[in-house]
Amino acid sequence: MRWHHRPVPDPAQPRRHHHRPALPGDDAIVSMAGGVDPSAVQEAAHAAASALVHGARSAQDAEVTRRVVRLAQDEGLEVIADLWADAPADSLAGALWRLYVLRTWVQRQPVAVSRQYVEGRRHAPVLEVVAGVADPPGPAEVVAVVDAVLRGVAEGDFAVTLERAAAFARILAVGRAHHADQVLPVTEEDAATSLTRSAARLVRTAEQLEHVAARWRAGELG
Repeated sequence: MRWHHRPVPDPAQPRRHHHRPALPGDDAIVSMAGGVDPSAVQEAAHAAASALVHGARSAQDAEVTRRVVRLAQDEGLEVIADLWADAPADSLAGALWRLYVLRTWVQRQPVAVSRQYVEGRRHAPVLEVVAGVADPPGPAEVVAVVDAVLRGVAEGDFAVTLERAAAFARILAVGRAHHADQVLPVTEEDAATSLTRSAARLVRTAEQLEHVAARWRAGELG
């Protein structure tokens, strides 16, 4: 999952959206502007992640939940990358970054993702139950499940939400790996190698999300 980076909007500039409830973590995001030192950036990143998760969960507000789901769409994935892409994988910030990357990727390639999911679920029926994608899993269904995952950041059991995203990623990894091994012709070795490597990255993402879920259950993330 690679993204082409456009100029990152300045978080300190006035937002285009008006008359909406403040999203938990907005103040911490804005505080990063102005060339602060790396330690301050990291502190602001963790503060924003904690404020978003805990604030959204305590707000119990449908509009706040909607904004959590659409954060990457409304503000740009680049803004989120500037904030959380370098955060440790076992932190709230690192987990949120992976969830938003996963959602953005699925939204950009829903047909390809749904095909990989269909292939992967044949070999991982237990994970399919955890992922909870509606049957039959077409493009609309895989988009719906990543939206549901982001809603889970604000509602329900956060650890279960992370595990659901991890199961979804693992199924996609299985589907990609199978496509590389069984479908692509020998003449497309480079494409097969790329798919295999991306499948391994998806597995790693799943492992990281599962680790954060365990830390959340243990009360280690505040």
